[in-house]
Amino acid sequence: MVPDKNVTHLTVPLKLSFKLLSPNNSSLEPICQFFDSDQQWSTEGCQTEKSVNNTLICKCDHMTPFAILMHPTHIDEKDWQILSVLTYIGCGLSAAFTAISVLTYFILGSAKHDHSNTIHVCLSTALYLLNMAFLLNEWLASKEDDALCLFIATFMHYCLLSCFTWMAIEAIHLYLLMVKVFNTYIRHYIAKLSLVGWGLPAAVVGLSLAVGGNISHGTSSNTSIYGYLRTNVQNKTDSSTVCWITNETYFYALNVTYFGIIFTFNTGILITVATKIGQLRRFGKMPNRRSVWKDMCTVAGLTCLLGTTWALVFMGHGVFTIPILYIFTILNSLQGFFIFLWICASSSKGAKERRRSSRNTYAGFEHSSMSKAREDMFPGLNVNPYK
Repeated sequence: MVPDKNVTHLTVPLKLSFKLLSPNNSSLEPICQFFDSDQQWSTEGCQTEKSVNNTLICKCDHMTPFAILMHPTHIDEKDWQILSVLTYIGCGLSAAFTAISVLTYFILGSAKHDHSNTIHVCLSTALYLLNMAFLLNEWLASKEDDALCLFIATFMHYCLLSCFTWMAIEAIHLYLLMVKVFNTYIRHYIAKLSLVGWGLPAAVVGLSLAVGGNISHGTSSNTSIYGYLRTNVQNKTDSSTVCWITNETYFYALNVTYFGIIFTFNTGILITVATKIGQLRRFGKMPNRRSVWKDMCTVAGLTCLLGTTWALVFMGHGVFTIPILYIFTILNSLQGFFIFLWICASSSKGAKERRRSSRNTYAGFEHSSMSKAREDMFPGLNVNPYK
């Protein structure tokens, strides 16, 4: 280094050669990094090139303390191909069935009067947009049009945040139905939820564009938030390029924190509602093997509806990385399909209850609107203590 001088943006990159002591370690990958002014290791402005004789070459456009850090390798080509196929199949199925859910909602006018169905369809719409943005992302990134890349990156980010927000709204609605049963009338209920569900993500993405709206062509940038993100695969010469968030600090500070708060809230609601379901089951009739199975299916459906399976991303460490990736890919790429099944089960349950209610001969007995909503919301759960 040059004393008391900050030498950066070199026209001719500085080349440093490092001898690898453990060249055959397949579980770790060497990466050139430097110790920045924030006392952290960074790869900005540096490229890693492998040379002959187990030597690594670092090319950097600045003069700072350098070192070779060993990082866990990327997933290999075989796993990458399998995960890619699972993802595209799952997202394709989810996109198709969420589209059916939305179309059915608008075709059947009666469904629009049910707040639960409206919220389900809003979540389905967000998932449909997210799946379509994901399916088109790599193809649009290959066009190498900066404006197009910025659009698809911000649009997919907006769709992702919208999905998380509507999952939180599902939890709020669930709480009002199952826990806070009385005094829950809210004027313009769906309009207010829609303002939060679609407006809050728009505000976040708009602020992101205002702060770092220029496109990034590298893996990391201090000024750009969105750009071309290249994913390297072990033992594969080419790489997949998508348009997404390239600023790691922003990604973890916003997206992970945003989801972490929603996951904590939704998990609390899920536990509360699962406890309430158990209480309703015991209050209505003696539990049996069939009713326990229905309760388990109901809780599993709510787990998918509230998006708690997305928390698997926090568990992918060490030897569990690949298995968790497979589970995460299957469950979350098929989330739209699972929600479609939930809507179908809820509609079928609601139709049966309405027919049963019309034939009810108990004098003076009538389902309340809240009781009906609870029955429609939870397929397989009988909330009527008289049956």
